[in-house]
Amino acid sequence: MSEQTLKGRKVAILVTDGFEQVELLAPRKALDEAGAQTSVVSPQDKQVKGWNFTDWGETVPVDVPLAQAKPEQFDALLLPGGVINPDTLRMQPEAVAFVKAFVDAKKPIASICHGPWTLIEAGAVKGSRMTSWPSLRTDLTNAGAEWVDEEAVVDGNLVTSRNPDDIPAFSRAAIEAFARRG
Repeated sequence: MSEQTLKGRKVAILVTDGFEQVELLAPRKALDEAGAQTSVVSPQDKQVKGWNFTDWGETVPVDVPLAQAKPEQFDALLLPGGVINPDTLRMQPEAVAFVKAFVDAKKPIASICHGPWTLIEAGAVKGSRMTSWPSLRTDLTNAGAEWVDEEAVVDGNLVTSRNPDDIPAFSRAAIEAFARRG
């Protein structure tokens, strides 16, 4: 793939406090390097605080507050994990509606680790082949997905990965999926 594979593509990164820091920063860097314009979208207005494996991490500026974000202005969606982040987002109707709009528009979505919790809440996993952090296996299976233990799984418009170790494969798969979108 060329350096600017995603030139002109706009990618929303939906997070709130407690996102797994590396699961936002590393894929975002790969997307930016591929030419995408990435925007952190959050229910928080100014900044969000990451989780760095075992303790609070860096803060990241919010580019677009969720209340002002319009899914139609983006070509793709990135859902980082962490336990706190997707668990909080799936309880916020505005965040779930934002994700559901990408699902309904058949736009590509890449989700890692615990990120698929928000996809479950948006009704987006039934009939899909997916992976995640192992503790979500039962949740995904109960929601109608086929859970597999692979570093990066692409099924239709969904890209999923298990954990931070999978980020290189996850980022490559996300870039390929996001590039396919016309």
